[in-house]
Amino acid sequence: MKKLTKRSQIIIYAASGLGVNMLNLMMNSYLCSALLVGGFGEEAIPFQTYVGRDLIIPGVWAVFALVAKILDGVIDVPMAAFTDSLRSRFGRRRPSILFGMIPMIIAFLLFLVIPDPLGAGVLNTVYYGVILCVFYCSYTLTMVTYYATFTEIVDTQEDRTLMSNAKSIYDIAYFILGYVGVRMMLNGTNIRPVSLMILPLSLTMLIPIFMIKEPSSVDGHAGNTSDSHIVNLASSLKYTFRNRSFIVWMFVYSIMTFSVQLFLSGINEYFSFVGMSMIIVMMCSFAPVPFTLMLYNHFLRKRGFGFAFRYSVLTYTAGMLSLFLVALLDQGTLKTVLSAVAGIISSFAIGSLFAVAYSIPSQLASDEEEKTGVSNSAMYFAVQGLFAGVATGIGSGVVLTALKGSQSSGSGAIRYLTLICAAGTFVSYMLSHILPETVTSIGKKEHEVSKQAQ
Repeated sequence: MKKLTKRSQIIIYAASGLGVNMLNLMMNSYLCSALLVGGFGEEAIPFQTYVGRDLIIPGVWAVFALVAKILDGVIDVPMAAFTDSLRSRFGRRRPSILFGMIPMIIAFLLFLVIPDPLGAGVLNTVYYGVILCVFYCSYTLTMVTYYATFTEIVDTQEDRTLMSNAKSIYDIAYFILGYVGVRMMLNGTNIRPVSLMILPLSLTMLIPIFMIKEPSSVDGHAGNTSDSHIVNLASSLKYTFRNRSFIVWMFVYSIMTFSVQLFLSGINEYFSFVGMSMIIVMMCSFAPVPFTLMLYNHFLRKRGFGFAFRYSVLTYTAGMLSLFLVALLDQGTLKTVLSAVAGIISSFAIGSLFAVAYSIPSQLASDEEEKTGVSNSAMYFAVQGLFAGVATGIGSGVVLTALKGSQSSGSGAIRYLTLICAAGTFVSYMLSHILPETVTSIGKKEHEVSKQAQ
């Protein structure tokens, strides 16, 4: 695959997933909820539901939603094996992106259709359940393939860091668009036309189609170097799980992910209970990210990934503890100001904690390819998805549900959400000390090589 060498090209390439991630956010946070009126206030029903009444059978839908979520986690591995081993005269990655992107867009459009407008029947429930599964499968193939190219389309760790940092900034952009912009549009427009307005953003995934220059993989070679070759599913899993550095990192990453996803999953409930403005805190957390990433990158180059990661999780821990303490104050100007300060503290970690999800797997996959000649970078992201899925399920499923259950009994347990998040990232900080040198030296080693070359 031809490498990107210009900073402008890398930054543009990092924007590819923005629109597809927005579709996934719309599906998870808005469209599935819009099929049922339960949980919405009277004023929100005309805008945040399809037609102002139930369109599905709740019990049957719960089964479909569970199956779709399980499928979303399990499907990562075979989809990664598909794109890693695809043999075509157009290479591996561009066809795989199209194979995922086209049915994903079709599934998103079909989810806006109401097959039986007369009531909440079996037809609607089965229809939306099947379409949801198709959407998740095609979304997974698209994004796993795209993430795999982070290893292949740039040549140095420094460029991978730049791409990962840019990707994390785009992630912040779609979070703001999804949770602030879309929510504002829903004050006067129904969810279905709003979804159609968002749909054209998915065309950002055409960027790789035009920027990837990849030779044929029909002969079984990966197209990265003359020695890189394609392996089957079993061999790909063996090589990935045999990489001790990657597996140790997965345990550290999973606990960090538990904390971050628990907070993101419970922000609506948390801020509504503790009396702080979610918009103020989120803007203070997200707006400084491009600048706070500069400090993270400075630590990465000077001290290596181990130090930079520990700085990030300790900063996030401090931000969560600050929110917990501010929540104990009475309402007033002081509480508003201190909540904004807590958000700014968190901003020094948020961008970097998103970025590591892209930079570390791609770098370890690249190192493995240099040693073994096996090109299976998509499998690294698939396995990471499995670990992250379990961590997210425990956080947003088990822990958050338990907090909300206690909340309904009047205990106010949701106030402890940020305290639990702080404990999780502190555990991740402690475990980071067992990371092997091959991980902790990432960034510093590359920077020293670059200085010597100059």
